Amino acid sequence: MSALTSLHTKLGAPYSILKIKKVHMTKDKKYTIRNMTQDEVENICVEWAAQEGWNPGLHDASCFYVTDRKGFFVGFLDDEPISCISAVAYDTNFAFLGLYIVKPEHRGKGYGLKIWNTAIAYLKTQNIGLDGVVEQQANYMKSGFKLAYNNIRYEGIAKSTAEQFLEVVKLSDDYFDILSQYDAKLFPVPRSQFLRCWIQQPESLALATIQGEKITGYCVIRKCGSGYKIGPLFADTNDLANKLFLASNNFVEPGTKIYFDVPEVNQAAVTLAENHGMARVFETARMYTKSQPDIDISRVFGVTTFELG
Repeated sequence: MSALTSLHTKLGAPYSILKIKKVHMTKDKKYTIRNMTQDEVENICVEWAAQEGWNPGLHDASCFYVTDRKGFFVGFLDDEPISCISAVAYDTNFAFLGLYIVKPEHRGKGYGLKIWNTAIAYLKTQNIGLDGVVEQQANYMKSGFKLAYNNIRYEGIAKSTAEQFLEVVKLSDDYFDILSQYDAKLFPVPRSQFLRCWIQQPESLALATIQGEKITGYCVIRKCGSGYKIGPLFADTNDLANKLFLASNNFVEPGTKIYFDVPEVNQAAVTLAENHGMARVFETARMYTKSQPDIDISRVFGVTTFELG
């Protein structure tokens, strides 16, 4: 397991953005760090994350990359890619670290620290968040991170329901402006570029609860290497969260594995997962370099993604 828990069309990156390049000599081999192209994010970072057992979404890479094309780094030992990390800046105030991976045979040799330092140096002004393995908290603290709370990944089995939820609708472009406004209240900063891509992924479904002309909750369920993940799931009440959860289950075949990442500090979210027979499979430490963002965590039932917050 690498030091951080998970981070993730084919347009490629304009050559002009591939600016960061650091070269380190190690014995007879050269270790070079540079920005990644979109294809590299998909075929290196996301593929390695799958091999680590982090189960990224099949179409995550394009949404990750469009959020910050300069925020992905790869380390090469001569011509072999051996390390990667993402350091996605949403704006000048907030960023998220993830996808921090060194190939197993090259761990413990300092390559990970070098690419980590490159990522940190890229984020000069932001409050940086991450979802890291709990056992590495002490190491993150040495880099200036402070614990906010733990997130728990739940695994379960999709169950269909015959219930009809009149307030639940499929999200479309018609709702995007009010969706962006709603999401910005429950994420540290506005993220419209990411959000537009996220709700339109192939093999996914985005749902919202509407009351009058207001969104009162929404969720996305997307296909992963194993089963499907629900994330985010934001809702104003426990009842709306439950309706969105049930409606999203109807998108997949009954018996399909589903995953749901919840903030442990939101007891209603924990109860929602466990009431639907889901079991804990692992947890992460949500940490920030500055203060914990001022959002109403009681309305955050499902984390969007451990890779980008």
